[in-house]
Amino acid sequence: MTRVGVITFPGTLDDIDAARAVRLAGGEAVNLWHADADLKGVDAVIVPGGFSYGDYLRCGAIARFAPVMGEVVAAAERGMPVLGICNGFQVLCEAGLLPGALTRNVGLHFVCRDVWLEVASNTSAWSTRYEQGADLLVPLKSGEGRYVASTEVLDELEGEGRVVFRYRENINGSMRDVAGISSANGRVVGLMPHPEHATEALTGPSDDGLGMFYSALDAILVS
Repeated sequence: MTRVGVITFPGTLDDIDAARAVRLAGGEAVNLWHADADLKGVDAVIVPGGFSYGDYLRCGAIARFAPVMGEVVAAAERGMPVLGICNGFQVLCEAGLLPGALTRNVGLHFVCRDVWLEVASNTSAWSTRYEQGADLLVPLKSGEGRYVASTEVLDELEGEGRVVFRYRENINGSMRDVAGISSANGRVVGLMPHPEHATEALTGPSDDGLGMFYSALDAILVS
């Protein structure tokens, strides 16, 4: 069975939900502790949402130096699929696995609502199960979810098809409506909305998020 590691930092909130999503997709969820430089032989890693280390200094800035993240960076450089959700997206940017940064939302308000996303690219390891241009309904809950980057970086992301998800309605001020991006090889993806909270129509706004976890399992099997 494909093994997907889910990291827990002090302040992580959504690790249990991410692990459940992995199991719903047919994978084995493996708990990874922030202080252990050990990925336990997993095939992919999820850096979940929350407030790692209380968001002190800057969101994700301390988590980036956790022992487990050194192993994640090395594994990502070898091609392991990695997904960063919300705070996890912030951590991946701080760790240099993804370009740009996440800053305070426009209006300085914490946003907590369901949002529609467009699948802007279905070639990343975490989006192949979707049709290009498909609409996904998933929750968004963040105060510092506004994606920013230089014009050069934004042009590069768009030109290389590395904008994976876009907001249909941009409610946090993210540049060019960016909700999620990928690394150059498409194996590392970060997004602010929460696919792990949209895996069953009974408990979430939809089951649209489950496709991301199916996609990763597919990517592992064919790698």
